[in-house]
Amino acid sequence: MLSLPLPVRIFLCTQHADLRKSFDGLALLVRTFLGADPFSGHLFVFRNKRGDRLKLLYWDTDGLAIWYKRLEQGTFRFPPASAAGHGVEIRAVDLTMLLDGVDLGSVKRQRRYRRPAARTNARRADRQYRIGADQSPEAWGLRGAGERRRASIRRRRQFWRAADGR
Repeated sequence: MLSLPLPVRIFLCTQHADLRKSFDGLALLVRTFLGADPFSGHLFVFRNKRGDRLKLLYWDTDGLAIWYKRLEQGTFRFPPASAAGHGVEIRAVDLTMLLDGVDLGSVKRQRRYRRPAARTNARRADRQYRIGADQSPEAWGLRGAGERRRASIRRRRQFWRAADGR
């Protein structure tokens, strides 16, 4: 059984890997193909050319660890590579489905709230979470709990309408 700490990020290397490589070879693949640090604590997933074998590399508290799986029948289906690089970031649930043989491309997900990634451009972040004059921090202290909740719901609706393009 593979148990992961909660804040771990999981990256799939979409390039085929030579799974004869061990710790140092896979760490080099993480640096070259994914452009990431193998000692960051994130989990990196590699598969062979046939797609029937999988290796997971991650930094444990005191060293690198490898988890290996070989299928007797069938293959692991990885999602297509992103345009930005040779890797795809997935969630722990997606990794579990991938290990169970589910094709991630065929999974239909319902839309859920997902916290936006931290933005480096402060102007865009300010535009996304703009606080109006009537919603200044001073006004928050004067409002009741019901009014604060309605204002929060209103801002969420405006955000989703803007995200949907309405």
